[in-house]
Amino acid sequence: MKLRTTATRQASTVMGDYEVIGELPSLKAKNSRKVSVIPLVFLIFYEVSGGPFGVEDTVQAAGPLLALLGFLLFPFIWSIPEALITAEMGTMFPENSGYVVWVSSALGPFWGFQQGWMKWLSGVIDNALYPVMFLDYLKSGVPALGGGIPRTVAAWGLTVLLTYLNYRGLTIVGWVATLLGVLSLLPFVVMGILAIPDLEPSRWFVANLNGVNWNLYLNTLFWNLNYWDSISTLVGEVDNPKKTLPKALFYAVILVVLGYFFPLLIGTGAVPLDRKLWTDGYFSDIAKIVGGVWLRWWLQAAAAMSNMGMFVAEMSSDSFQLLGMAERGMLPEFFSKRSRYGTPLIGILFSASGVILLSWLSFQEIVAAENFLYCFGMILEFIAFILLRIKHPNMLRPYKVPGGTVGAILMCIPPTILICVVLAFSSLKVMVLSLVAVLIGLILQPCLKFVEKKRWLKFSVDSNLSDLDNEEGSSLVD
Repeated sequence: MKLRTTATRQASTVMGDYEVIGELPSLKAKNSRKVSVIPLVFLIFYEVSGGPFGVEDTVQAAGPLLALLGFLLFPFIWSIPEALITAEMGTMFPENSGYVVWVSSALGPFWGFQQGWMKWLSGVIDNALYPVMFLDYLKSGVPALGGGIPRTVAAWGLTVLLTYLNYRGLTIVGWVATLLGVLSLLPFVVMGILAIPDLEPSRWFVANLNGVNWNLYLNTLFWNLNYWDSISTLVGEVDNPKKTLPKALFYAVILVVLGYFFPLLIGTGAVPLDRKLWTDGYFSDIAKIVGGVWLRWWLQAAAAMSNMGMFVAEMSSDSFQLLGMAERGMLPEFFSKRSRYGTPLIGILFSASGVILLSWLSFQEIVAAENFLYCFGMILEFIAFILLRIKHPNMLRPYKVPGGTVGAILMCIPPTILICVVLAFSSLKVMVLSLVAVLIGLILQPCLKFVEKKRWLKFSVDSNLSDLDNEEGSSLVD
């Protein structure tokens, strides 16, 4: 048996407190420290948001009123349910495979692999966006970065630099994310104070329902307010995840919503409305109008730092997911290899290579393609969340979403409807490319099983992980 029963029995003797499971030796990086609450809050912040950079398209698509309402109401439809599911499932399974093990435990390893493939590919596509946004904010000050060889060299150089930060350790990444988060939001605080005399509340209520680009509006909202579950692939590196993860998610939801709403409130209220100007990078122009060139440069620097933070947070999630899948025997064992800093060496290299290969896509194509794949993955998560409530009602849940099984089903209905709407607005090109990506995953899993059967590559399961085939008899049961 790949999963040794001795280790399982040893884990089963730990009675009562699931926190101990998260501290088993194999789940700890020998040369790394666990992530505490504050760095985890900012890692979640960067997994989801990174600040208001990139929200400008909502105003172009729908005007100020719908943009502001979107960032107030959308979290209740999508962000809060996803964060609650992540808190419950992440504390049930405090390991680096995250949502992969959720789906595997409910639907079996085949669908668990599909979840891992779609979410990893979606994350890599997402990460290809941040060097693009970084250079978009700098090109007004450095025109050479607008295109050609200088832009390509800069994008690749930035990818290499930020990949090295991930290699050096998750604790470093967490505190770098904290520093970058503070520095990214600070200029908006200053801009808000300076803009008070120029605010005209009537501008906030401008709306034209006949002129709404619903595809751009919904995709931009969805992209800016999803990926709460990505932090689950780092739970194995978190200090006391039973308490730390729900607390960090709660604080991060507040930080993300405020970090979107108030800059939009300032920007739409301080300058006359011209919807066609509201594109990626327009906040830097507003900063110049409100405070002058110095504030514009400061905000551009903040945007650059924000994209750096989003890149390192996303790559951490993607690379630790591959490590977690290898620990579950879904990928060859070499994916579980850690560097001397405790980071997933092969996972980082694979994720960085994917970013470089996908860097040719445009902003809107990247957002639409990753949203399409992400939607498929979220449907599997909702199914897993409900099935585990039905199949294993007595499984220990250190954090449990209130409302019982009926409440769990009702909570998943609005985001599922939203997923259907987002998918319906996808272009034919994005739909075809995404379905091809899904088909690759359906073929890849049986191919890997064949490779394992032929013993061409070594696969193994970490003996200290919970046995998904015998959950009710393990220490996971309350």
